[in-house]
Amino acid sequence: MTGVTAYGLLFNTVLRRLDAERAHHLAFALIRLVARVPGLRSAVRAVYAPAHPDLRVRALGREMPGPFGLAAGFDKNAVGVDGLAMLGFDHVEIGTVTGRPQPGNPPRRLFRLPADRALVNRMGFNNEGSAAVAARLARRGRRSRPVLGVNIGKTKAVPESEAVADYVASTERLAGHADYLVVNVSSPNTPGLRDLQAAERLRPLLTAVREAADRAVPDRRVPLLVKIAPDLADEDVDAVADLALDLGLDGIIATNTTIARDGLATPAADVAALGAGGLSGAPLRERSLAVLRRLHRRVGDRVTLIGVGGVETADDAWERLLAGATLVQGYTGFVYAGPGWARAINRGLARRLAASPYATLADAVGAGARDDVSEDRS
Repeated sequence: MTGVTAYGLLFNTVLRRLDAERAHHLAFALIRLVARVPGLRSAVRAVYAPAHPDLRVRALGREMPGPFGLAAGFDKNAVGVDGLAMLGFDHVEIGTVTGRPQPGNPPRRLFRLPADRALVNRMGFNNEGSAAVAARLARRGRRSRPVLGVNIGKTKAVPESEAVADYVASTERLAGHADYLVVNVSSPNTPGLRDLQAAERLRPLLTAVREAADRAVPDRRVPLLVKIAPDLADEDVDAVADLALDLGLDGIIATNTTIARDGLATPAADVAALGAGGLSGAPLRERSLAVLRRLHRRVGDRVTLIGVGGVETADDAWERLLAGATLVQGYTGFVYAGPGWARAINRGLARRLAASPYATLADAVGAGARDDVSEDRS
């Protein structure tokens, strides 16, 4: 029995019967416990994170063992980075971290839709705050670890007029610990947050965060990215792309969760009963991919793109690379596939690269878009 199959049995017989947030905490606690035992951590890493030299990629100024990482939301407070690397994630994005500590929305706030391989969450940026997370990262230092992204958002209690200052405070505390920094303006669970995606409001925010990062870390440039929603209109996606080019932004993450509920296998009444929140997982696949393709047509290779949303299989990840993503992230697939998920993705990517006409992974990035252009010209 493979690890994924064994996990599937565990999921269906035990974890699925638990509240989704409680199951998350139990599973994550086990990952962290294993990672604290050096010999056991090494043994697990040998099984779940074998090296795939052909998948090595350079992105955001760093050499990475592969393109597949864990999206923000799983490890909000940077408490389990070593354990997640042990399971084969090539980069880990922590957060979302806010300027002040906050409990998030009241439970229950995380729900599974197994028929759709999806989740609905309205967590509300529950985290210990940027000062506490920065102190934790300072204690562990920049010793051997996966490439670490730090995702920052707005404290709910902070009025919109003070949002920039709130992001700046987090930036000043966290930039020095980050391999890259992400400005999250796309969660649907903080009132007014998505309004910051409008170009006229996003420009001063990103400018202030860039300046704060440069002040906090004068000896290196910390790459700065923005994470956008799949629910943006196409013209707004274009505006973000143009803004990224104008500001010299390092990257765009496409995409966050969606507020849409179209085309679900779960009965509509059951979905409505869950209430508000962001939908993630397989139903997001097509829209997230469409946003990624649109961004790539606009920015080409001048801005690093990270594809996330509905990525569950190696085929999904490969499709994002061909569409222009240099890096790919997942989250919901981890819930349904279990600890062997990153290993399966990486093995599948290695097979696809070997069977492709591309000599390196970098050659594959954006190849689908180039093929489309060639067909249009023929």
